[in-house]
Amino acid sequence: MATSLLVLLDDIASVLDDVSLMTRVAAKKTAGVLGDDLALNAQQVAGVKPARELPVVWAVARGSARNKLILVPAALLISAFVPWLITPLLMVGGAYLCYEGAEKLAHRFLHDTAKEHAQTMQNLSGDPKDVVAREKDKIKGAVRTDFILSAEIIAITLGTVEEAQFLQQVLVLSGIAVIMTVGVYGLVAGIVKLDDAGLALSQQTSSAAKKAGAGILWFAPWLMRSLSVVGTAAMFMVGGGILTHGVWVVQHWIENSAVLAAELPYVGMVVGGLLPTLLNAGIGIAVGAAIVAVITLGSRLRRG
Repeated sequence: MATSLLVLLDDIASVLDDVSLMTRVAAKKTAGVLGDDLALNAQQVAGVKPARELPVVWAVARGSARNKLILVPAALLISAFVPWLITPLLMVGGAYLCYEGAEKLAHRFLHDTAKEHAQTMQNLSGDPKDVVAREKDKIKGAVRTDFILSAEIIAITLGTVEEAQFLQQVLVLSGIAVIMTVGVYGLVAGIVKLDDAGLALSQQTSSAAKKAGAGILWFAPWLMRSLSVVGTAAMFMVGGGILTHGVWVVQHWIENSAVLAAELPYVGMVVGGLLPTLLNAGIGIAVGAAIVAVITLGSRLRRG
């Protein structure tokens, strides 16, 4: 009996070692998407009243956890019974990300965003119902975006463990889901409260603390504006990347173009490294713009 127990413990330790190794590999492969997820969600939850920032982040984090509670079992079921369906589903999500990015750009260039922002802030200061409505819209948008990025993270992880035993797949997928959710929204919470930390430091008696606080207060608005740009760009890069990976001919053309670019003198390595990302983003912009145009035309025809 003691021997059987030792064998069982050894088997458990072996499984845990394998799970730990596969989790590290999956985490490395999904690190790029994690960065995009962070930029997008920090952008999505910015712009609410300071006192409501953490509750909004917490609400989005709960939505992200629910997303993963749906995605992990769904990914395992699809992988087991209809594995061919994973790529089309991801491509639909990628197209939606491209559409969201193109819609943001169209709204920014075709509308008076400064006037809209001023009107929104006036409404927020006047009617508490507007605050609640704005928060709900931001939370819904962030959770929708998180669903697509989480689906890609789960799909990448599933590809890493597709040859593993079912129990190991479950443990690795669950571990990545928890790590990504806690990591992303912990960082998002830190980013949106960065200005509060700077204000607290600037009110200290120490001159070093005051200087640090002033520096943070100067840096925080620039960071949020940068995240807004990076978040929109990430929609095209991630969405376009999902679409091109789903079409073998396009993916092959991008890979060959990168190889040829890498052979250029002096700048070959840089251009070859950046070209796939730029091409993915360009395709994402084109697809997003096409979807926005079709939806806009369709809505006008319905009204007409």
